[in-house]
Amino acid sequence: MSTAMSRAASAAARPGVTPPGAEPDAVRASLSARFEAVRAFTAALAEPLSAEDQLLQSMADASPTKWHLAHTSWFFDVFVLTPHLPGWAPPDPAFHYLYNSYYNAHGPQFHRPSRGLISRPSLAEVRAYRGAVEEAVRRLMTEASGARFAEIAPLIALGLHHEQQHQELICTDIKHALSVNPLDPAAYPAGRTAPAAPVPLRFLGLPGGLVEIGARAAASPADFSYDNEGPRHAVMLRPYALANRPVTNGEFLAFIEAGGYETASLWLSDGWAEVQREGRRHPLYWRRTEAGWAEFTLAGLATLDPDAPVCHLGFYEADAFASFSGARLPTEAEWEHAAAGTSVDGHFLSRPEGIHPRPAAPGEGLLQLFGDVWEWTGSAYLPYPGYRAAPGAVGEYNGKFMSGQMVLRGGACSTPEGHVRASYRNFFPPSARWQFSGLRLARDA
Repeated sequence: MSTAMSRAASAAARPGVTPPGAEPDAVRASLSARFEAVRAFTAALAEPLSAEDQLLQSMADASPTKWHLAHTSWFFDVFVLTPHLPGWAPPDPAFHYLYNSYYNAHGPQFHRPSRGLISRPSLAEVRAYRGAVEEAVRRLMTEASGARFAEIAPLIALGLHHEQQHQELICTDIKHALSVNPLDPAAYPAGRTAPAAPVPLRFLGLPGGLVEIGARAAASPADFSYDNEGPRHAVMLRPYALANRPVTNGEFLAFIEAGGYETASLWLSDGWAEVQREGRRHPLYWRRTEAGWAEFTLAGLATLDPDAPVCHLGFYEADAFASFSGARLPTEAEWEHAAAGTSVDGHFLSRPEGIHPRPAAPGEGLLQLFGDVWEWTGSAYLPYPGYRAAPGAVGEYNGKFMSGQMVLRGGACSTPEGHVRASYRNFFPPSARWQFSGLRLARDA
């Protein structure tokens, strides 16, 4: 992603991000502080995991923690250091092949489903690679002239947001890996939540009309959005209503007990075929025990909380539940219009504990728009009008995935704090369930 691919979303409130109009030295200091914080937090997520944990790969869609540690360093190595720091070379040239994820313009990649077989380089060597990259980026940011810094700053910002995406993947991927262990091991502490009275589900009307969605053009290097969030453009919305909070475990349990997984009329054709093929009867990580329903969490097995948002649903499950409820999923334009101007506050990933959705706290308006669970929308992941992918390898970041995927909005408890905004577009195939994905209901007004 180039400078042209960085688009607006105000970052003034985020720690370590300087608002537009700041002096160049302040921008440099702010980006350096953010670099240190993001890199340190990745290490903190990995620290409680053993070397054996960090090599696990439980399915083709997931990657080992050790691979995430290396790949996030590979990104700075390839896109920042190699072209901009004379004399830089990685500790081992093979790293450029082993830790390339999908950038065909950069060269071939190691077979993705076999990443768990890369026992060597060792974890210690990967950590040394991270350290070498960090030291080189620090030197580059310190020594770069004003013009050179202006050139590399958007790439470093992209690398940091890229690393935050992989922080989320560390959480989701190790959860899946540990879930297949019959000992139900915990990756992180559970954290504490204060009990709250259940929040009744109700629908809030929104007027619709001709509205604008998408990120605005960047005003400074401190502003950031991904290329797929723009260009900003107008859409026409009919009046609609959104549920005041996400669907809960208890509400989804009612769907199960009413035979939702056995009722073909509720499902899209591909979803029904998937349910039959996989024998699905409940969300991923739910388990029926002698004591009742439980679910596997990053803190081990826990009693299912009926008031917490249901998560680890695929798009087909979310859509079927919406049909069962006499509702539908919101479009991504409806979701963004409702979220525009709303403070991006919520239960996000800020420490390696309590990484699990929490029940909604009583309140007015739309609750939990941000954090707790990603919310499936009814929108296919497609380019906005006027979108053009940037040339070169970084242009492969988002654009080439605009086929066969659905959009999710809002972030989750596994999403790093300060990473998302109202215009942020996440996307996964409709069968994906290992992310912290849930739903919010919508209706036509």
